[in-house]
Amino acid sequence: MASGTPAWAGTFLFALDLAGTFVFALSGAISGVEHRLDIFGVLVLSFAAATAGGIARDVLIGATPPAAFTDWRYLFGSMLAGLLTFFWYRKIKRLRNPVLVLDAAGLSLFAVVGTLKALAFHLGPVAAALFGMLTGIGGGMLRDLLVAEVPVVLRSELYAVAALAGSAVVVIGVQFDLPVPEVAVAGAVLCFTLRYLAIRRGWNLPQAEPDDPVT
Repeated sequence: MASGTPAWAGTFLFALDLAGTFVFALSGAISGVEHRLDIFGVLVLSFAAATAGGIARDVLIGATPPAAFTDWRYLFGSMLAGLLTFFWYRKIKRLRNPVLVLDAAGLSLFAVVGTLKALAFHLGPVAAALFGMLTGIGGGMLRDLLVAEVPVVLRSELYAVAALAGSAVVVIGVQFDLPVPEVAVAGAVLCFTLRYLAIRRGWNLPQAEPDDPVT
Protein backbone atom coordinates (compact mmCIF):
# COMPACT_ATOMS: atom_id res chain seq x y z
CA MET A 1 0.00 0.00 0.00
CA ALA A 2 1.08 3.56 -0.56
CA SER A 3 2.29 5.66 2.35
CA GLY A 4 -0.42 7.43 4.28
CA THR A 5 -3.03 4.74 3.75
CA PRO A 6 -4.75 3.76 7.02
CA ALA A 7 -3.89 0.30 8.34
CA TRP A 8 -7.53 -0.76 8.47
CA ALA A 9 -7.93 0.11 4.77
CA GLY A 10 -5.00 -2.15 3.91
CA THR A 11 -6.55 -5.00 5.88
CA PHE A 12 -9.92 -4.45 4.19
CA LEU A 13 -8.34 -4.47 0.72
CA PHE A 14 -6.37 -7.59 1.53
CA ALA A 15 -9.47 -9.45 2.72
CA LEU A 16 -11.35 -8.53 -0.47
CA ASP A 17 -8.36 -9.52 -2.59
CA LEU A 18 -8.14 -12.96 -0.97
CA ALA A 19 -11.89 -13.49 -1.34
CA GLY A 20 -11.73 -12.58 -5.02
CA THR A 21 -8.71 -14.82 -5.49
CA PHE A 22 -10.51 -17.84 -4.03
CA VAL A 23 -13.69 -17.25 -6.02
CA PHE A 24 -11.89 -16.76 -9.32
CA ALA A 25 -9.75 -19.82 -8.55
CA LEU A 26 -12.93 -21.87 -8.22
CA SER A 27 -14.17 -20.62 -11.58
CA GLY A 28 -10.84 -21.46 -13.19
CA ALA A 29 -10.77 -24.93 -11.66
CA ILE A 30 -14.35 -25.65 -12.75
CA SER A 31 -13.47 -24.66 -16.29
CA GLY A 32 -10.43 -26.96 -16.12
CA VAL A 33 -12.49 -29.93 -14.96
CA GLU A 34 -15.12 -29.32 -17.64
CA HIS A 35 -12.36 -29.32 -20.27
CA ARG A 36 -11.10 -32.64 -18.87
CA LEU A 37 -7.68 -31.40 -17.77
CA ASP A 38 -5.54 -33.46 -15.41
CA ILE A 39 -5.00 -32.33 -11.82
CA PHE A 40 -1.93 -30.28 -12.74
CA GLY A 41 -3.84 -28.53 -15.51
CA VAL A 42 -6.74 -27.78 -13.17
CA LEU A 43 -4.39 -26.24 -10.61
CA VAL A 44 -2.61 -24.17 -13.26
CA LEU A 45 -5.93 -22.86 -14.54
CA SER A 46 -7.04 -22.18 -10.97
CA PHE A 47 -3.94 -20.11 -10.20
CA ALA A 48 -4.02 -18.29 -13.54
CA ALA A 49 -7.66 -17.28 -13.20
CA ALA A 50 -7.14 -16.19 -9.60
CA THR A 51 -4.04 -14.05 -10.03
CA ALA A 52 -3.66 -12.80 -13.62
CA GLY A 53 -5.69 -9.63 -13.12
CA GLY A 54 -4.00 -8.76 -9.83
CA ILE A 55 -0.52 -9.39 -11.24
CA ALA A 56 -1.19 -7.14 -14.24
CA ARG A 57 -2.56 -4.43 -11.94
CA ASP A 58 0.37 -4.57 -9.51
CA VAL A 59 2.98 -4.45 -12.27
CA LEU A 60 1.35 -1.46 -13.97
CA ILE A 61 0.89 0.63 -10.81
CA GLY A 62 4.38 -0.21 -9.53
CA ALA A 63 3.36 -2.46 -6.62
CA THR A 64 6.16 -4.91 -7.32
CA PRO A 65 6.85 -7.70 -6.88
CA PRO A 66 3.14 -8.60 -7.26
CA ALA A 67 1.40 -9.78 -4.11
CA ALA A 68 0.55 -13.10 -5.76
CA PHE A 69 4.28 -13.94 -5.79
CA THR A 70 5.23 -12.64 -2.36
CA ASP A 71 2.36 -13.81 -0.12
CA TRP A 72 1.85 -17.56 0.24
CA ARG A 73 -1.85 -17.09 0.97
CA TYR A 74 -2.62 -16.30 -2.66
CA LEU A 75 -1.03 -19.52 -3.84
CA PHE A 76 -2.59 -21.49 -1.00
CA GLY A 77 -6.07 -20.11 -1.67
CA SER A 78 -5.93 -20.85 -5.39
CA MET A 79 -4.51 -24.35 -4.87
CA LEU A 80 -7.13 -25.12 -2.22
CA ALA A 81 -9.90 -24.01 -4.57
CA GLY A 82 -8.41 -26.13 -7.35
CA LEU A 83 -8.18 -29.26 -5.21
CA LEU A 84 -11.68 -28.85 -3.78
CA THR A 85 -13.09 -28.51 -7.27
CA PHE A 86 -11.09 -31.41 -8.69
CA PHE A 87 -12.20 -33.88 -6.03
CA TRP A 88 -15.72 -32.57 -5.34
CA TYR A 89 -16.70 -31.21 -8.72
CA ARG A 90 -20.06 -32.97 -8.78
CA LYS A 91 -21.15 -31.27 -5.56
CA ILE A 92 -20.06 -27.86 -6.82
CA LYS A 93 -21.73 -28.54 -10.16
CA ARG A 94 -25.11 -28.72 -8.44
CA LEU A 95 -25.02 -24.94 -8.29
CA ARG A 96 -26.77 -23.34 -11.24
CA ASN A 97 -24.22 -22.28 -13.85
CA PRO A 98 -21.36 -22.39 -11.29
CA VAL A 99 -18.63 -21.02 -13.51
CA LEU A 100 -20.68 -18.01 -14.57
CA VAL A 101 -21.95 -17.21 -11.08
CA LEU A 102 -18.51 -17.57 -9.48
CA ASP A 103 -16.97 -15.60 -12.29
CA ALA A 104 -19.48 -12.79 -11.68
CA ALA A 105 -18.59 -12.79 -7.97
CA GLY A 106 -14.87 -12.76 -8.69
CA LEU A 107 -15.32 -10.00 -11.25
CA SER A 108 -17.13 -7.78 -8.75
CA LEU A 109 -14.62 -8.33 -5.94
CA PHE A 110 -11.57 -7.77 -8.13
CA ALA A 111 -13.03 -4.68 -9.80
CA VAL A 112 -13.51 -3.09 -6.38
CA VAL A 113 -10.10 -4.15 -5.08
CA GLY A 114 -8.30 -2.98 -8.21
CA THR A 115 -9.95 0.42 -8.05
CA LEU A 116 -9.21 0.96 -4.37
CA LYS A 117 -5.60 -0.17 -4.74
CA ALA A 118 -5.09 2.14 -7.72
CA LEU A 119 -6.51 5.04 -5.72
CA ALA A 120 -4.23 4.15 -2.81
CA PHE A 121 -1.29 4.50 -5.20
CA HIS A 122 -2.55 7.99 -6.10
CA LEU A 123 -3.83 7.31 -9.61
CA GLY A 124 -6.50 9.62 -10.95
CA PRO A 125 -10.20 8.70 -10.94
CA VAL A 126 -10.37 7.62 -14.60
CA ALA A 127 -7.17 5.59 -14.41
CA ALA A 128 -8.29 3.97 -11.15
CA ALA A 129 -11.60 2.89 -12.71
CA LEU A 130 -9.79 1.42 -15.71
CA PHE A 131 -7.38 -0.45 -13.45
CA GLY A 132 -10.33 -1.81 -11.52
CA MET A 133 -11.80 -3.11 -14.75
CA LEU A 134 -8.44 -4.62 -15.75
CA THR A 135 -8.15 -6.40 -12.41
CA GLY A 136 -11.62 -7.84 -12.83
CA ILE A 137 -11.30 -9.08 -16.40
CA GLY A 138 -7.67 -10.23 -16.44
CA GLY A 139 -8.12 -13.61 -14.73
CA GLY A 140 -11.16 -14.55 -16.76
CA MET A 141 -9.41 -13.65 -20.01
CA LEU A 142 -6.38 -15.82 -19.26
CA ARG A 143 -8.61 -18.69 -18.08
CA ASP A 144 -10.54 -18.67 -21.34
CA LEU A 145 -7.42 -18.37 -23.48
CA LEU A 146 -5.77 -21.34 -21.76
CA VAL A 147 -8.71 -23.58 -22.70
CA ALA A 148 -8.80 -22.18 -26.25
CA GLU A 149 -12.02 -20.18 -25.89
CA VAL A 150 -12.74 -16.63 -26.99
CA PRO A 151 -12.58 -14.59 -23.75
CA VAL A 152 -15.97 -13.59 -22.40
CA VAL A 153 -14.89 -9.94 -22.33
CA LEU A 154 -14.53 -9.97 -26.13
CA ARG A 155 -17.99 -11.36 -26.75
CA SER A 156 -21.26 -9.47 -26.66
CA GLU A 157 -22.11 -10.19 -23.02
CA LEU A 158 -21.96 -7.44 -20.37
CA TYR A 159 -18.64 -8.23 -18.68
CA ALA A 160 -16.10 -5.43 -18.84
CA VAL A 161 -18.97 -2.92 -18.74
CA ALA A 162 -20.19 -4.41 -15.45
CA ALA A 163 -16.68 -4.21 -13.98
CA LEU A 164 -16.31 -0.61 -15.14
CA ALA A 165 -19.67 0.32 -13.60
CA GLY A 166 -18.66 -1.14 -10.24
CA SER A 167 -15.28 0.61 -10.42
CA ALA A 168 -16.98 3.91 -11.23
CA VAL A 169 -19.17 3.65 -8.13
CA VAL A 170 -16.06 3.18 -5.99
CA VAL A 171 -14.26 6.12 -7.58
CA ILE A 172 -17.27 8.44 -7.17
CA GLY A 173 -17.80 7.35 -3.58
CA VAL A 174 -14.18 7.94 -2.65
CA GLN A 175 -14.21 11.35 -4.37
CA PHE A 176 -17.13 12.35 -2.13
CA ASP A 177 -15.33 10.98 0.98
CA LEU A 178 -17.96 8.31 1.63
CA PRO A 179 -17.02 5.38 3.92
CA VAL A 180 -14.81 2.96 1.98
CA PRO A 181 -16.48 -0.30 3.13
CA GLU A 182 -19.95 0.90 2.12
CA VAL A 183 -18.64 2.21 -1.20
CA ALA A 184 -16.85 -1.08 -1.89
CA VAL A 185 -19.97 -3.11 -1.14
CA ALA A 186 -22.09 -0.86 -3.36
CA GLY A 187 -19.65 -1.16 -6.25
CA ALA A 188 -19.37 -4.94 -5.89
CA VAL A 189 -23.14 -5.38 -5.67
CA LEU A 190 -23.73 -3.26 -8.77
CA CYS A 191 -21.09 -5.14 -10.76
CA PHE A 192 -22.39 -8.55 -9.69
CA THR A 193 -26.02 -7.59 -10.32
CA LEU A 194 -25.32 -6.31 -13.83
CA ARG A 195 -23.28 -9.38 -14.73
CA TYR A 196 -25.77 -11.83 -13.23
CA LEU A 197 -28.76 -10.19 -14.88
CA ALA A 198 -26.90 -10.19 -18.19
CA ILE A 199 -26.43 -13.95 -17.80
CA ARG A 200 -30.01 -14.65 -16.78
CA ARG A 201 -31.75 -12.29 -19.19
CA GLY A 202 -29.39 -12.42 -22.13
CA TRP A 203 -28.39 -8.76 -22.06
CA ASN A 204 -25.79 -8.14 -24.75
CA LEU A 205 -23.80 -5.33 -26.26
CA PRO A 206 -24.29 -4.70 -29.98
CA GLN A 207 -22.44 -7.22 -32.12
CA ALA A 208 -20.65 -6.70 -35.41
CA GLU A 209 -22.52 -8.14 -38.37
CA PRO A 210 -20.18 -8.67 -41.32
CA ASP A 211 -21.67 -8.81 -44.81
CA ASP A 212 -20.05 -12.17 -45.43
CA PRO A 213 -20.58 -14.42 -42.36
CA VAL A 214 -17.70 -16.62 -41.35
CA THR A 215 -18.27 -20.25 -42.44
